[in-house]
Amino acid sequence: MPARARSTPEEAPAQASVNSVELAGRVSGEPESRVLPSGDDLVTLRLVVARPAGGPVDTIDLACWSRSARRSAARLTDGDHVHVTGALRRRFFRTPGGAASRYEVEVATLSRRRVSA
Repeated sequence: MPARARSTPEEAPAQASVNSVELAGRVSGEPESRVLPSGDDLVTLRLVVARPAGGPVDTIDLACWSRSARRSAARLTDGDHVHVTGALRRRFFRTPGGAASRYEVEVATLSRRRVSA
């Protein structure tokens, strides 16, 4: 019986990478619009997502780069309930203490949700 060839990582079957986020929660604070030094427009906001069983909440930063996402975000106010799709991104920046990073969701779609009382 011939010996089986061992596969190397390059020969291993390709696994599709997925970076897809879907969130539903409540806007915390007012969305912030600004123009970056590069001239790009950006709207940022925070989303509060409750955990099951009344536990703590997660506060997630959202970045809206596309025109449609910026327009949707700019219409929101504190307390609005929204549904978001996008991708998780790690952003690097400099602070007085040195280099730092944080994760945020780059928004693809953003829509207001009606919540029944």
